[in-house]
Amino acid sequence: MKKYICSFIIIAGLFTLSSCKDEFLETVPTDSVGDVSAVATADNLMTIINGMHRDLYVRQNSNQGQNGQAGIMIMMDALGEDLVFPSTGNGWYVTTARWQDQVNENGANDFYPYQFYYALIRNANTVINYGQSATGDVATKNKAIAEAYAYRAFCHYMLVQLYGIRYSAGTTNSQLGVPVRTSLEITPKARNTVEEVYTQINSDLDTAISLLTPYTSRIAKSHFDVKVVRGLKARVALTQGNYQIAADNAKLARTTASADNIALMSNASYTAGFNTLTNSEWMWGSYIVADQTDYFGNFGAYMSRNYNSTNIRTAPKAINKLLYQKFPTTDVRTKNFDPTGQHTALGLASSFSKFAYTSQKFLAVSTSDSRCDVPLMRVAEMYLIESEALARIPGKEADSRIVFNQFMLNRNPSYVASTNTGTAYINEILDSRRIELWGEGFRFLDLKRLNLPLDRGSSTTTNHSATVINNVYAVPAGDKRWQYLIPKSEIDASNGLVVQNPL
Repeated sequence: MKKYICSFIIIAGLFTLSSCKDEFLETVPTDSVGDVSAVATADNLMTIINGMHRDLYVRQNSNQGQNGQAGIMIMMDALGEDLVFPSTGNGWYVTTARWQDQVNENGANDFYPYQFYYALIRNANTVINYGQSATGDVATKNKAIAEAYAYRAFCHYMLVQLYGIRYSAGTTNSQLGVPVRTSLEITPKARNTVEEVYTQINSDLDTAISLLTPYTSRIAKSHFDVKVVRGLKARVALTQGNYQIAADNAKLARTTASADNIALMSNASYTAGFNTLTNSEWMWGSYIVADQTDYFGNFGAYMSRNYNSTNIRTAPKAINKLLYQKFPTTDVRTKNFDPTGQHTALGLASSFSKFAYTSQKFLAVSTSDSRCDVPLMRVAEMYLIESEALARIPGKEADSRIVFNQFMLNRNPSYVASTNTGTAYINEILDSRRIELWGEGFRFLDLKRLNLPLDRGSSTTTNHSATVINNVYAVPAGDKRWQYLIPKSEIDASNGLVVQNPL
C-alpha cells in the first residue's frame, strides 16, 4: 500500500500550501527504506501529520464523493434514519442511503473507507516506527508521534466498527474485526478479533494521552491535543460499554484547561452555519483553506443549504420529521431546520428546490464558495457521552441528570428537567444526541453499537422518499448488512488469508 504525501504547513494559525517536491516524493515511497529520510527531523514528522490532517477533507482517488473523512461522515448518516434525501438529485450518496454500497464487495464505496483508513495508518506507522530517531525540537517530535498514535487508534476504531461485527460488552468478542497494522510490513495479514483491535486502539490512545499531557497548546484545531484524544477515548469506551471510563474521559475532555478555552456555544452561534473552527465548542475539525477548496467536492457542497450546486439545488438534506417533532420550538436546534422548506432568511434563488424539513445547519461561505469547515468533535458530544454513560451505571442517574440538565438548558432555556427514569431517561438522552449530532456522521455507528434496528418510519409517517431509499425503511438489528464487506481486492491480494464477511 503506497501513500505519497503532499502536505500543507500550518504556522501561527495561518494555513499555507507547501510545494509538493516531485523529486522528494519520487524517491521516498512510504513502503521503502526511504521512510527513514522522510522522518529525519521533527519538522518532517509534523509535515507528515499535516498531510494526514489535510487528507481528512480532500478528494480521494479523484472521486468527487470520496472527500476524506467528510465523505464518510455523510455516508454514516445516509445509512441512518435521521438524514433525509428528499430527491435523488444528481445521485450522490443515494446508493449509500439504499444500503447498497456496503454489500457490494467490488463497489467503490465499500473499498473507499478501507483504503482511506489504512493509508492513514500507514503514514502513522511511519512516524511511530521511525520518529524517535528524528532530530530537532523535542516538543514538536513528541507531539507528532502522539498525533500519529491518535490517528492509528482513530482509524482502527472506524475500520472495526464498519467491517467487524459490533462490540458486545461482557463477551469474548472473538468475532472477526480487521487486520491490526502497527508496523511498516505490507504483506497480507489475517483479520484480528474485535477484542484484539480494541485492545490496540486503547493502547494507542493511552500512549497519545501520555505524550500530549505536558502540552497545553497545539498548532490549530485540526491537530490533536490531550482533550481531543480523551474525547476519542470516551467514544471508544462508550462503544465498548465501559461506561465509567467513557464518563471520566468525556468530562476530562470538556473540562481540562487549555489555550483553546473550549465551551458550549451560545444560541446565536448555534444558528450561524456550523462552518468555522473558531466556534468555541469545536474541539477538532478540518479547516478548508481558500486556495485548497474543492468546489463540488467539499463537505458544504453536499450538506450546506446555500451553495449553488446541482446537488444542493435539487437534493437539499432534510431531517426526519419524526425526530424533529420530538423537540419544542424553544430548543435552538430546531431553528436549523425549516418545516416549510422555504428558508426565507437565506434568500434562495427560485432554482433551489424546496422540501419540508430541510436543513440550514450547515452553510457554505457563499452561493459560489462551498467551503464549510468540518466538525470532527464538539464539546456537546462530550456532555452527551458523559450523560449517557452515567445513566447506564447503577446508582449514578442523579449524576447524569446534573450534566444533561446543564447541557439542555444551554440548548433550550425553557427546558424543564425530565421526570423520566431508567430506559425512558436514557432514550431522552439518545434523542437529544440524534438531533444534536445530525449530519456529523454518527447515526449508523450509534445504531450499530446500541444493536438497534434501522427504522425510518413508513411511507405514511415519515418524509423519506420511497424512491430515494428504494423502500429500505427498516433493517433488523444484527442483520449481516450492518457489516461492510471486506473489499474483494483485499481478499484476492491476501491469497485467502483475509476471510470475507457473510455475503
